[in-house]
Amino acid sequence: MKNIRVIIPAFNEENSVGKVIQDIPKNSVSEIIVVDNNSSDKTTEAAQKQGATVLHENRQGYGYACLKGMEYISQTADNETDIIVFLDADYSDYPEELPEVVSPVLNDGYDMVIGSRALGKKEKGSMTPQQVFGNWLATRLIKLFYGVKYTDLGPFRAIKWDALKSLKMEDKTYGWTVEMQLKAAKKGLKVCEVPVNYKKRIGVSKVSGTVKGTIGAGYKILSWIFKYL
Repeated sequence: MKNIRVIIPAFNEENSVGKVIQDIPKNSVSEIIVVDNNSSDKTTEAAQKQGATVLHENRQGYGYACLKGMEYISQTADNETDIIVFLDADYSDYPEELPEVVSPVLNDGYDMVIGSRALGKKEKGSMTPQQVFGNWLATRLIKLFYGVKYTDLGPFRAIKWDALKSLKMEDKTYGWTVEMQLKAAKKGLKVCEVPVNYKKRIGVSKVSGTVKGTIGAGYKILSWIFKYL
């Protein structure tokens, strides 16, 4: 049986992170790691209550939190980890779909799988117009410049641990997902997408819910695309 570890970055998600952990099929994963990204609420307590390993990363940023999770695995379970799943803490994804996201890695020899919201069913209002447009623009540019077809930069994804380490991830904030997909394309990793469903998140998005976050995310995504040309 493959060892699968889940990394969940979380910033002020006390009302949702417990639900995310509850819905992950426990017989499918070895460890659930929540990285509390300097929350001011009870995110840590909510995650610990559901049995997750909780780490703390005070430098705010999605990439910082993901890198913290990777650092922990490298130090504690490097040789006992086969696959990493990334999942958001806001309960907008359906954690019970984890087996479908992981399946192409386990059964079909893929290195990475993107859970595509564009291919699945989205609850009305679950993605803002700027999110939809941003994903459309970014995936079109990636296809144009890199010749790789993606339909989404969705956060719900699975990747072989060795493949993830080989990408030497750098981004500390909003560009994490696009950096991973661009580097995977450049390295020739075997990648596919599977449909995932998407619902309205609990609480307000720290990215698409603010002007600053929207502009920042757009800038980082485009800068990564042009940086790697």
